[in-house]
Amino acid sequence: MRGLGNDQVSVLIADDHPVYRSGLRILLDSSESLRVVGEARTGAEALTMTHELRPQLVLMDVNLPGITGIEATKTIASRYPETAVIIVTMLDDRDIFFSAMRAGARGYLLKGASSEDVGLAIEFVRSGGLVFDSQASSWVIEHLTRPPVAGKPFPELTDREREVLELVADGNGNAAIARELGLSIKTVRNYLSRIFAKLRLVDRTEAAVLARRAGLGH
Repeated sequence: MRGLGNDQVSVLIADDHPVYRSGLRILLDSSESLRVVGEARTGAEALTMTHELRPQLVLMDVNLPGITGIEATKTIASRYPETAVIIVTMLDDRDIFFSAMRAGARGYLLKGASSEDVGLAIEFVRSGGLVFDSQASSWVIEHLTRPPVAGKPFPELTDREREVLELVADGNGNAAIARELGLSIKTVRNYLSRIFAKLRLVDRTEAAVLARRAGLGH
């Protein structure tokens, strides 16, 4: 799908909400410089369609069924570096933002961003830049300026991921973890998937054992 002509940017939309996909497609199709080449409803579809269509840009939701948007972003960034990913989500969450950027996302926008903001973000990312809103900018500044915390186990994990892992070490199930941290069960599953991937673990039993050996849990 590279040969679109007229210097159009080929875009794949990955979102499980049909109404949002439709609205975003109408928005993108109204621009002469953009062309939507496909719509994915799941993380697996996003990976398959990226492989088949080779879009220049993917607008990726975080909470996709099956493979999460973060996991799909990481795979796309490693396998198809010519395809840029911008996360478009309702989640104004510091940990998810940093997980997305570590996975290789080139931008992080909240759903509800204006058509002008979306267009400018795509243009900026295609020119090699990184894009995120003012709230995310404050997280980046805080991350870069705060003194490092020594002695934390599993420094590759975010603070929230470490909280989830500690609750796993205590023997809590997904529902109990969700209640304790005020999260949805789906979000807890997403955190666990990222923890397993980062620490190269197979299941929660292995995660609990590793966490307890590192001093987590009560």
